[in-house]
Amino acid sequence: MPVARIVAWIQAFALGIGGPGLFVVAFLDSSFLSLPEINDLLVVMLVIEHKARMPYYALMATLGSVTGCLVLYGLGRRGGEALVRRRFGGPRMARALAVSKRYGVLAIAVPAVLPPPAPFKIFVLLAGVAAVPLWQFATTIALARGFRYFAVGVLSVRYGDDAIAFIEANGRAVALVLVGLIVVGGLAWILWRRRRGTATGGP
Repeated sequence: MPVARIVAWIQAFALGIGGPGLFVVAFLDSSFLSLPEINDLLVVMLVIEHKARMPYYALMATLGSVTGCLVLYGLGRRGGEALVRRRFGGPRMARALAVSKRYGVLAIAVPAVLPPPAPFKIFVLLAGVAAVPLWQFATTIALARGFRYFAVGVLSVRYGDDAIAFIEANGRAVALVLVGLIVVGGLAWILWRRRRGTATGGP
């Protein structure tokens, strides 16, 4: 079956059952499959039909994404660095692993808010390899993806069918602004922790 037909079938399936379908698609997209922008499109289409259910649809998409990411995180945690280097070797992978180990959740938050085709799954996998604390990982994914899907829902309520065009025209610029805020906030937090550790005599 051609990929386009598979994607069309998944989209029809999700639209047919609503919130649970969003959860399934978001889970698959964040774990085993790659369905770029399908979640955003489904949220828009479902919210247009039932605007009062916008928080529910955004929540289901967020929960599905978090659950899918936890699967990849678990694979990275169980397989370890040796598995990642064997499956995805190369200098670029080595740099990504170094970034994940050094910056922790910040290395996840940035790609989590960027629109496709920005790489995301590899940083989720590397978060497990780098042993980022589970609660920090899950919270970061939930906040980043939650913001994204709730923003898409709000735009769908406000602009209706034009929400998709608005997202395509302005989504990347908005994402880059968010990335800037995340980076500034993350660096401020790192500096604060270092100063606090120095003041208390900690590491």
